[in-house]
Amino acid sequence: MITFEALGLDETLVKATSALGFEHPTPIQEKAIPVLLSGTKDLIGLAQTGTGKTAAFSLPLLQLINPNQKYPQALIVCPTRELCLQIVHEIELFKKFKQQIQVVAVYGGSSIGLQIRDLKKGVHIVVATPGRLIDLIERKAIQLDQISYVVLDEADEMLNMGFKDDIEFILENTPKRESTWLFSATMPPEIKRVSKKYMHEPFEITVGKVNTANKNIDHQYYVVNAHHKYEALKRLIDFNPGIYGIIFTRTKADAQTISEKLTRDGYDIDALHGDLSQQQRDKVMGEFREKSLQLLVATDVAARGIDVKEITHVINYDLPDDTEVYTHRSGRTGRAGSTGICMSLVHTKEIYKIRSIEKLVQSPFHKLELPSGKDVCRKQFYAFMDKLLQTDVSDDRYATYVPMLREKFADITKEEVLTRIAALEFDRFLKYYENAEDLNVREARRDKRDNQTRNTNFSEKSRSRNYEKSNHAANSDTTRLFINLGSKDGFYKASFLQFILDMSELKKDVLGRIDLREMNSWIEIEKKSASKMIKALDGKNYRGRKIRMNEAN
Repeated sequence: MITFEALGLDETLVKATSALGFEHPTPIQEKAIPVLLSGTKDLIGLAQTGTGKTAAFSLPLLQLINPNQKYPQALIVCPTRELCLQIVHEIELFKKFKQQIQVVAVYGGSSIGLQIRDLKKGVHIVVATPGRLIDLIERKAIQLDQISYVVLDEADEMLNMGFKDDIEFILENTPKRESTWLFSATMPPEIKRVSKKYMHEPFEITVGKVNTANKNIDHQYYVVNAHHKYEALKRLIDFNPGIYGIIFTRTKADAQTISEKLTRDGYDIDALHGDLSQQQRDKVMGEFREKSLQLLVATDVAARGIDVKEITHVINYDLPDDTEVYTHRSGRTGRAGSTGICMSLVHTKEIYKIRSIEKLVQSPFHKLELPSGKDVCRKQFYAFMDKLLQTDVSDDRYATYVPMLREKFADITKEEVLTRIAALEFDRFLKYYENAEDLNVREARRDKRDNQTRNTNFSEKSRSRNYEKSNHAANSDTTRLFINLGSKDGFYKASFLQFILDMSELKKDVLGRIDLREMNSWIEIEKKSASKMIKALDGKNYRGRKIRMNEAN
């Protein structure tokens, strides 16, 4: 197998990778590093999250930087604070034997004064989120006129989050860059347009098939009725005693509600959504990384840029509306060669979505039955026995108490002791699950629906065509809303849907057709929910622009 040295990296960087235990480069590193070391070639690297992209661009940058020139020579732009800090952390590890190279992270939610002070000390590599970087440019607190290398990491995520104009502004303010390196998990049209405008004959690398899921992930789905959804979620959590994962919901309101309910039910869990301050977000993420929290409930927007190792499970409480988002969710687990599980709770009418996602990620989905109450108790019991047997009792401190224990339990048999331990540990579980109902949607009840399910996708398309033929005529229970936001504001359909749902805290069920245009959009919505949406959005600001929303009629 090829080594890092064979890729052309200098001795200090090879030594650093060895110190970290990296013996051989990943596919994206093997293909990208030799190209990037030239320093003059634009590159587009397409690879899923967790494939080693950070090292693929960080190692060449560390070799190309001139430490004697005390000004920013490389700029790395990424979508979120978490990813920004993660990249800086990894670069610090790689430059173990190049300590003279200075790296600074600049991002929102933290003191801009302190960041300006760090920049003034003299830096070589700046890692930034778009908003904070532009703020610094406009304050003339950072000089980008000597930047030679620009890296756009998670480019598709930045475009999905509405940073298209910001990215173009940043590229226009780095006129002397020798090369632009763009890394992305997907290749939407927006990225093609940006690359065509700002890159010169970029070298393209694709690792695996674009949009395919990690083969180390087991994709599972469970068919459940809507009114049993929360109970099904609890049952899946209880059936996996060692679970350490993320639960994805469609809206921030759902994330908060589920988090509060699970907390009341005794689970170590918290929510991550757009209403949290940066301080609150940092606290939640810190507790999750330290495993003080077993689970995190998050929306797609809030979870972007999270990179936490050893996540065992991802649970889709709601399937995403955009099938491409599924690959980003599932990619949170099964990293660095480990295996992971992605579970989805679906309604019978959503089976067609599973088939669509299955085609997209090119990986089979397994339909499983929700465990019974007895199954859950049995699984918890076995896990407890394993934990009991693996407990370390080598510490001499316990020796002092052993004679007391022998005396206390002298008249009690070993079987009685074990029974009492089991009762103490499992009383809550046994009471809760003793008469638990079957949550599975039984086949007999689904016979009539099966034929409908097979053709749901076709029916959806037919309904869409009929809708257009009827000139978008809304029924008597719905109305149409106008909003002065569109694709020019950086939205695509799924991100726009997420935005209006997050702002209004309404359920997707109240919405009908969304007609996203360049400058504005039209939304079909239940009449009883229209006023709530208008109140939530009309007059608010989006990226410095006042939102106008009213009934289209």
